[in-house]
Amino acid sequence: MKWIKRSLLLLLVILVMGAWLNYPKLNIISGYASKNMASTLSIAKRSEASVILQDNNVPLIKLADVDVDNNSATATVFGLMPRKTICRPGLGCTLVNAEYDADFNLAEPQRSFTKNNTPFPFGNGAAKDTVFQEVDYQVMEHALYNAFADSDVQKTRSVLVVYKNHIVAERYIDGFTKDTPILGWSMTKSVLATLFGILEFEGKIDLGKTGMVDAWKNDERNEITLNHLLRMQSGLEWDEDYSGISDVTKMLFLASDMAQIQAEKKALAKPTEIWNYSSGTSNLLSGILRNQFDSYQDYVDFPYVALIDRIGMHSMLIETDMKGNFVGSSYAWANTRDWAKFGLLYLNNGNWNGEQLFGKTWVDYVTEPTDLSDGTYGGHFWLNAHGKYPDAPKDLYSANGYQGQRVFIIPSKDLVIVRTGLAEAPDFDFNGFLKDILRAIP
Repeated sequence: MKWIKRSLLLLLVILVMGAWLNYPKLNIISGYASKNMASTLSIAKRSEASVILQDNNVPLIKLADVDVDNNSATATVFGLMPRKTICRPGLGCTLVNAEYDADFNLAEPQRSFTKNNTPFPFGNGAAKDTVFQEVDYQVMEHALYNAFADSDVQKTRSVLVVYKNHIVAERYIDGFTKDTPILGWSMTKSVLATLFGILEFEGKIDLGKTGMVDAWKNDERNEITLNHLLRMQSGLEWDEDYSGISDVTKMLFLASDMAQIQAEKKALAKPTEIWNYSSGTSNLLSGILRNQFDSYQDYVDFPYVALIDRIGMHSMLIETDMKGNFVGSSYAWANTRDWAKFGLLYLNNGNWNGEQLFGKTWVDYVTEPTDLSDGTYGGHFWLNAHGKYPDAPKDLYSANGYQGQRVFIIPSKDLVIVRTGLAEAPDFDFNGFLKDILRAIP
């Protein structure tokens, strides 16, 4: 009898400890489910059922129940830890907390949706029906078949291959089309970096600039430059762990002002002494970008005027946090063709249909391997300099996002490849994918 009581007591202690340790995670789980649901409904115009069946149908997140009400979504886990996401015109959807003030209004971006029916990529009309003799279309078709063959594991949503500015292959799963916006996750970092490239080209910013954060004025962090931040070499403390409660999950699902989280971290090393991938750094850069403008309206307009609408990526929208900062680490949405346009801008060295947005030197900058990254990272772009993809050219570089979002740029092949989905390696074999496509291109 005593043995049974002791066993029950031990079990009770284990359950209480487990609940105590995991209760804070409910905040992250319900926050993710709420944010994902609201943004997908509002921006991608997909159905609530499809989000439940696909996007939120992952371990832990699928435990959440989400209620949708007009321009908001509220999620709970077992009725606990309710988290609400609200959607604002032009600013996307924002996961809010107790600090949220419904009367706090932010200006929405003033966008220019110019009607342009010329063919892709310089317009939004039908793609040119061009046939290249050197392209093996049968091999290309087989490559796309392989990318979608095992839908339960690979979870590919779209693939687009652009050769010499022409679409040579394109495919979508049911429920997605060329017009469906898809969340780029960390591909947003490469978009954010491009805004600094434009400012540098216009002579408005210096990558060697220091003293960008007031809180750093009297300590060693004041020596951190824009270059250090763009290369993830600041030396600042950061934990980029999505499996539990960490710096990045607290920032994305708890913070009101995401631009401040990395700024508050202490220095673990001097700039350039360590390389540490950090979404907090990207959002700090978003805050620094904001400080370059005299008004919030100028800031919120800038990505669209200087880049997005300027090259006709009209489906793209970058969401903001509660304080109105662009979430430059994670929250840009665009359809597959517009993600390809972004890649083509880089393939063409910053020139878009005769207009120069940034210089060739910027492309050289973002593709130069950063010290201590093992040749995998440049300036907010990922690299193949050391052969991460052994069957792809070494000059390949890419914008990478969570769950296998990719924009691959391969200058030596005059090629841009976009793949979106819900699975990373090894479930999706990126090297094999690239190898298959490259077999079709001379």
